[in-house]
Amino acid sequence: MFERRHFLQSLLGAGLPSSLFAQRQRPPNILFIFSDDHAYQAISCYDKRFIHTPHIDRIAQEGMRFDNCCVTNSICAPSRATILTGKYSHLNGVIDNQVEFDGTQQTFPKLFQQAGYQTALFGKWHLRSKPTGFDAWEVLPGQGSYYNPDFITPQGNKRRNGYCTDVVTDLSLEWLSKGRDPSRPFLLMCQHKAPHRNWMPGPDHLTRFEDVTFPEPPNLFDDYEHRASPAHNSEMQIDRHMSLSSDLKLYPPPEGDKAAGGFLNEYKRMSEAQRRIWDAVYKKRLQEFQARKPAGKDLVRWKYQAYMKDYLRCVASVDDSVGRLLRYLDAEDLASNTLVVYSSDQGFYLGEHGWFDKRWIYEESIRTPLLIRWPGVIQPGSVSKALVSNLDFAETFLDAAGLAVPPDMQGRSMLPILRGQIPGDWRTVFYYHYYEEKVHNVAPHDGVRTNRYTLAHFYKTNEWELFDRQTDPHQMRSVWGKPEYAAVQRQLVGELERLRRELKVPPEHLR
Repeated sequence: MFERRHFLQSLLGAGLPSSLFAQRQRPPNILFIFSDDHAYQAISCYDKRFIHTPHIDRIAQEGMRFDNCCVTNSICAPSRATILTGKYSHLNGVIDNQVEFDGTQQTFPKLFQQAGYQTALFGKWHLRSKPTGFDAWEVLPGQGSYYNPDFITPQGNKRRNGYCTDVVTDLSLEWLSKGRDPSRPFLLMCQHKAPHRNWMPGPDHLTRFEDVTFPEPPNLFDDYEHRASPAHNSEMQIDRHMSLSSDLKLYPPPEGDKAAGGFLNEYKRMSEAQRRIWDAVYKKRLQEFQARKPAGKDLVRWKYQAYMKDYLRCVASVDDSVGRLLRYLDAEDLASNTLVVYSSDQGFYLGEHGWFDKRWIYEESIRTPLLIRWPGVIQPGSVSKALVSNLDFAETFLDAAGLAVPPDMQGRSMLPILRGQIPGDWRTVFYYHYYEEKVHNVAPHDGVRTNRYTLAHFYKTNEWELFDRQTDPHQMRSVWGKPEYAAVQRQLVGELERLRRELKVPPEHLR
């Protein structure tokens, strides 16, 4: 149990304004809402071209939107491990999706638990080991299923009927209303599977966007002409690598498409009632495809529209979830003392460069949405351009609660930024490192990103790319080796070498 005297001392140590003392008799609750592969382009407070997300937007309207939040390693498990530990992949051990997270190591939920917080986690975990540091948890096995998902629980496996996004929200709300001690502060992590591939929408949004034609990105047909070889060799093109059957749900699959298994496994999990609703929508898609018989660029455009509809329908359910959680906080008079965070494990490609998926240091992949609301601390409607990261989440949560930040964490608390002040020594260069080769054939690389430039080093082939995002916002032409960028190139290579040393990146991780 927290003592008020101890907490007031921690507030003084954290430098919080004295005017907040009267408002807060105990540390803030923390509600961390986390989605999977949610592109910032698919949130209307960032980009209004595709979807209206009123509930996610509400967090921005009543709090702060971060426009430069980068991830250390743009892939599911490594991102989650970084958030838990406040450390890069080479230190927390999870360099790719194949490594099991060492649950004995220090994590911020453990530190909250030790300080008297109640901690809970529901939804996607994706770290192979069982969660530690949580008083209550139910997690999806691996990637999990969209319909009637199974959950791993401390009591064994359970199947829960319904749509995964709704079920995860139900579990979170049930714990908030019945599973916790109201006299103690809480840390709740509500973590969605959506909108991860294969983008299976829930029944509430199956017909949304039926008559919508989404704008195409200007580089949908990128030929990677002015790039190093890895961009040419990757396997995430809508054209060649997006399955008509498994990804876009055409069944029976068109001739030559042998990848129906992923969709069929999900389809078999549905109840008869769920299938009837589903079939009413997706049989129309099959009929349209058979009637049009698209080919060449027309097929790419058809696939892009079908992909976007399913992806954004999944996003719509996540937005509904956020609305339900925010309404609960309002109804139970918890909003004023709850720090609410919305983010995703990384960005995602919505057709840019002709791609889906993530993994790259390039902008749509390395940047993730980050929205934070904390009444009385954050000025409503604030926008920050500071270069922040998922590396900073753990430190920020601890600092906001008045808890000590362990010195071995590699990020920094964003608390000063939440108050409207960017420290003079805040980072201006960010280090990125991607390792995994097995999926989508994206070459391992590291590099640095500033507010203007992106430098990538594909160290296995010793190829380099440098992008000036001010003159080339879509990152179409590498300027590596251009005489006019010689000084910038030297500076950024020096920054890359400095950060490798400071962050203790093992030399063997660069071979």
